[in-house]
Amino acid sequence: MRLLKTSLYIGCLLLALASCKSDPAKKEAAEPAATEEKTEAGSTPITLTTPLTGDMAETVELNAVSAFLLKSYVKSSANGYLQIVDASLGKYVTKGQELFVLKTKEAQSLGNTINALDTSLHFDGVIRIKSPGTGYISQLNYRSGDYVQDGEQMAVITDTRSFVFLLDLPYELKPYLPGNRELQLKLADGSVLNGHVDMAMPTVDAVSQTQSYVIKVNTDKQIPENLIAKVSLIKKAKSHTVSLLKSAVLTNEIQSEFWIMKMIDSVTAVKIPVTKGLETSDKVEILSPALLATDKILLTGNYGLPDTAKVAIIK
Repeated sequence: MRLLKTSLYIGCLLLALASCKSDPAKKEAAEPAATEEKTEAGSTPITLTTPLTGDMAETVELNAVSAFLLKSYVKSSANGYLQIVDASLGKYVTKGQELFVLKTKEAQSLGNTINALDTSLHFDGVIRIKSPGTGYISQLNYRSGDYVQDGEQMAVITDTRSFVFLLDLPYELKPYLPGNRELQLKLADGSVLNGHVDMAMPTVDAVSQTQSYVIKVNTDKQIPENLIAKVSLIKKAKSHTVSLLKSAVLTNEIQSEFWIMKMIDSVTAVKIPVTKGLETSDKVEILSPALLATDKILLTGNYGLPDTAKVAIIK
């Protein structure tokens, strides 16, 4: 009995020792995974940029709408019927060009009765209405055979010489206008027109608090009315200033502090507080500290990094 107990005790001891031994193959397989995880956690993949030196301008983009300031109105000078209408929408006409032939109501009713009574009168009751100005017919209200009354508007002619763009300028931006008398207008088709500010309209819109300014353009291109053009108004401008791409400059939630992440060696980036100046759609001016063209600044992968961080540069 004592021999049996001793044998069982030895067997249990050997079994316990065998279960405590780890598999060397499994241990070797687990070690590379742990090393790989440590590498990923210890460094952040990033891309770099360098400071830029050049001219910068802070601008605001506004809308300007094409318009004809002067319009001529063709009106009837008597009651009658239109016999001839030599006008159509969009037609270019010159001053003095015949547009309508009107036969008065009385002549239409009497016919040739008066001429039969006295052939020397040569009465036909026909009135020829001519264009009062030069331009394009933008509105036509009657056609041949219609009856019109005295003083009624028959057509509208837009004077091509009065073509301008009207810039809707917020009143708070008025101080910047003296430095922006010469402007460029970008049309929807990609073309650019040069213009200059001529005068201001005497009223301000009660709702938007914008004032219209007349911009005259020198172009032979036929531009339709109510076309919207984009105008960039320069608020501030500097030359030979240092800037960074916007994504390289970080800030806190309330945008009271700004900083960048700068490389100090091949694998380490540190936090550098900065003071920014002008800002455009893609760049930010850096007033301090002074940056060199050789400095390497984090462009991507910089968000959420600590003051000193291990990084891995992506080529």
